[in-house]
Amino acid sequence: MFSVVVSGSLAFDRIMDFPGRFRDHILPEKIHLLNVSFGVERFTEHFGGTAGNIAYNLAVLGARPTIVAAAGSDFSPYRRWLMKNRVDLSGVRIVANERTAAAYIITDRDDNQITGFHFGAMSRPGRFPISAARRAVLAIVSPGNLDEMFALPARYQKMGIPYWFDPGQQLTSMSGAQLRAAVAHAQGFIANDYEIALALKKMGWTIRQLSQKTELVVTTLGPKGSKVQQGSVVVTVPPAKPKSTLDPTGAGDAYRAGFFYGLASGWPLPVAARFGGLVAVYTVEAYGTQTHRFTWAELRTRYRKNFNTDLPTRR
Repeated sequence: MFSVVVSGSLAFDRIMDFPGRFRDHILPEKIHLLNVSFGVERFTEHFGGTAGNIAYNLAVLGARPTIVAAAGSDFSPYRRWLMKNRVDLSGVRIVANERTAAAYIITDRDDNQITGFHFGAMSRPGRFPISAARRAVLAIVSPGNLDEMFALPARYQKMGIPYWFDPGQQLTSMSGAQLRAAVAHAQGFIANDYEIALALKKMGWTIRQLSQKTELVVTTLGPKGSKVQQGSVVVTVPPAKPKSTLDPTGAGDAYRAGFFYGLASGWPLPVAARFGGLVAVYTVEAYGTQTHRFTWAELRTRYRKNFNTDLPTRR
């Protein structure tokens, strides 16, 4: 069993369903005067945040994740949930005078999302878990406290810990120089296709230049699968097929957990990417980001059904 350090956000996800399509209610010629209201059919609250979601999926897979993040005075039920699922919280800082970060997410019938995010305790960094970091085979810097996202890569580099940089929702707050510094010594860079394009624009690089600065670049493509680039070699990976699509929230985080599990297990890159896509379908089949479960027997059966080959032996 291996250990992974996951930094990012801990948040309560307040998820709402809009039965229509956003595009039917937004007039392009009036975008400068945007004032819309959406009546939602369903409202639920779930445990979430990038670090929480990635760590949860890694724990269900059998890894030992340690979260580095800050949470607020209302964190107790979330704490109990993560501890029940064997997630190490030695890197979580509790900020007594703040509430845990919260995401307010409206999803339309085409799975487009509009999100409002309250940072709350995430305005503070987590605690660096030195003992857990020394045991870790891999570290993941996912969207969270901005200062921490720039401080951790240097710390991981000094300790000789391979790390991945995942700017995600914090990308708009980063400069090109900050991005270039964060990925300079990273094992890999992971983002969706829109985020990749924005990051390249900010850095002033081409995708080929990015792939020369870091060992691996992974581009997630939602229901179209993903791409893995190593130098000049690009591998396109097909998606796994969900039985149904109830809620896409957290699918990217689940993909990351599956991919990083495969990577840490020494699996070939295409296998790790396919496995990431497979873990992600369990999230979209359930409402919420940590409401799904799976067994290794189920994963092996669905992997063979989707990709007509067997999973390697788990680590």
